[in-house]
Amino acid sequence: MRTLRVLGAAGAAALLTTSASTAAAAPSPPPPPRPQLTDAAVDRAVARLDADVAEKMRRTGVPGVAVAVVHDGEVVYLKGFGVRRTGESAAVDPDTVFQLASVSKPVSSTVVAGALADPGAWDEPLSASGSLPGFALKDPWVTSHVTPADLFSHRSGLPDHAGDLLEDLGYDRSYILDHLREEPLSPFRASYSYTNFGLTAAAEAVARDHGVSWQKLSEDTLFKPAGMTRTSTEFEAYAKAPDRAWGHVRNPDGTWSPRYVRDADAQTPAGGASSTARDMSRWLRLHLDAGKLDGKQVVPAEALARTYQPEIVSQAVTGRGTPQFYGLGWNVSYDDAGRLRLSHSGAFALGANSNVTMLPLERLGIVVLTNGAPVGLADAVALDFFDTAQYGKPTTDWMPLVAASYTQTFDAGRSDTDYARPPTAAKPARPSSAYTGTYDNPYYGRATVTAADDGALTLALGPKPLRFPLTHYDGDTFSFETTGENAVGRTGVFFSDGTFRVEYLDENHLGTFTRQ
Repeated sequence: MRTLRVLGAAGAAALLTTSASTAAAAPSPPPPPRPQLTDAAVDRAVARLDADVAEKMRRTGVPGVAVAVVHDGEVVYLKGFGVRRTGESAAVDPDTVFQLASVSKPVSSTVVAGALADPGAWDEPLSASGSLPGFALKDPWVTSHVTPADLFSHRSGLPDHAGDLLEDLGYDRSYILDHLREEPLSPFRASYSYTNFGLTAAAEAVARDHGVSWQKLSEDTLFKPAGMTRTSTEFEAYAKAPDRAWGHVRNPDGTWSPRYVRDADAQTPAGGASSTARDMSRWLRLHLDAGKLDGKQVVPAEALARTYQPEIVSQAVTGRGTPQFYGLGWNVSYDDAGRLRLSHSGAFALGANSNVTMLPLERLGIVVLTNGAPVGLADAVALDFFDTAQYGKPTTDWMPLVAASYTQTFDAGRSDTDYARPPTAAKPARPSSAYTGTYDNPYYGRATVTAADDGALTLALGPKPLRFPLTHYDGDTFSFETTGENAVGRTGVFFSDGTFRVEYLDENHLGTFTRQ
C-alpha cells in the first residue's frame, strides 16, 4: 500500500513561511468544517425526489423502491414506489420489508458499538475471549492478534470475498468460518480486501461473548430500543413478512422477474438483514443525533463515533481525486469542504440493491431500498440527492457510471474462454471411467463425478450436494454453468492424473480436488 501525502497550495505556503523564520510561531491549524446546507437547499433536494425516483424506475424497469430522508432529527421524506412483486398489484410502501444486502454491515457495526460500549474493545483480539473455538486464519500470529476492528474494516489479510463461494455451494456459517484458515493471507493491517465472512466472524464472536445469538444481540441492543419493529437479521423473518419486496433480476428483454430467492443467513451480519424504509429512518435519526433517539441514548456517542473513523485505505484515488477509507462497517470519505461522508451500498446479484449515505455535520441522511438486482438506481438516487442539496442539481448522470461499476464487479470472475464454442480441432474425451469417482478438497470438501449410461458426466459439489452437468470442451477439459449469488457463467473443469481443477473456485489456488 502506498503512503499518501497531501500538501495543497495553502499547506505549501505555510511550509515556506515557517521555514523562512524558525522563530515564527507555528501556523494555526485550519478551522474545522462548518455546515453549508440551508433548510431551503435540503427542501429543494427533497422536492426533486418523486420525479427522480420515477424517472430512474422508468429508465431501468426496477419494480419497487422505498426512500427515507432524515434532516435535523426529522423524517422529511418517506415514500414507496412501484410494486413488491411483478405480476401482482401490491404496492411498495414505507413498511415494505426489503433485503438490505451489504447495508447490513453498518447496521451490524451499530449493534457491536452498542454491545461493546467501550470503543477500545474493538481492538481486543478475538482469541482473548475464546468465544469462537477453532476459528483460525492461515498465520498463527495473525490468528492471535486479529480483532473485531480488523475484521469489520476488511484489513485482516483475508482475500476478497473469502468464503462466499462456499456459501454458494450450500455450506453453513460454522463450516465456512472453520475453513477460513485455508485461505492465503495478504499483509495484515496493510491491505484491504472486502470479506463478508471475516466481518461475520467478528460479529458472531461478540454475540457469543454476550451469551446470545446474533439476532438476539441485535434485537436487545438496537432493534427494540430504537423501535425498529420490522427489522431482522434472520431470513425466515423476511420470507414470512406478508408485505415483503421480492427480489428481481432483469431478463434479456428488459423485463424483471422474481426468479431467485437469496437466503443470506450464513453471513447475516454482513449481508442478511432485512428492514423497511420507516425502520431505517429511525436508524438514520439515531446516527445523526450521536446515538440518541426520541431523547434516549440508545448507543453511546463515543462508541458510535468510533465506527466512523478510517481504519484502512480502501481506494487510493477515487473519481474525485481523493482517497476513500473503510471504517467499521462504513465507507468513509471527506469532501472538498472537509465534511465527513459515510455511505454503504448493498447488492445481491439475485435481486436487491440498497444505499445509505449520510453527512453527519449537516445532520442529513438518505436510505434507498430496491427489489431489483443492481443497475445503479439506489446509488444514483442518493448521489443525485446530495448533489442537488449542495449544487442545486446533479453534477452528472450517475446511473450509467454506477451501473458500469456493478457490471465490472460481477463480471470480474468470468472466464476468458468461451466454453460454448469448442475449438474446431477439439480432442475427444477419454472414457468416462477416467474421470468418475470420489474426490476431496481441504477447503471445498467432497466432490463426486458420475457418468450416466450414455457417458454424460455430472459433477456434484457441496453438502447437499449441488449437481452440475459437465459439457465436453477439449480433451480432458469440460465446463459447467455456475449458479448462485457469485455465478460467473460457464467455468472450466480440468482433469489430470487423478485430480481435477475447477476454474472459478481456483482464484486463490484452492480449487484442485484429488481422487480418493
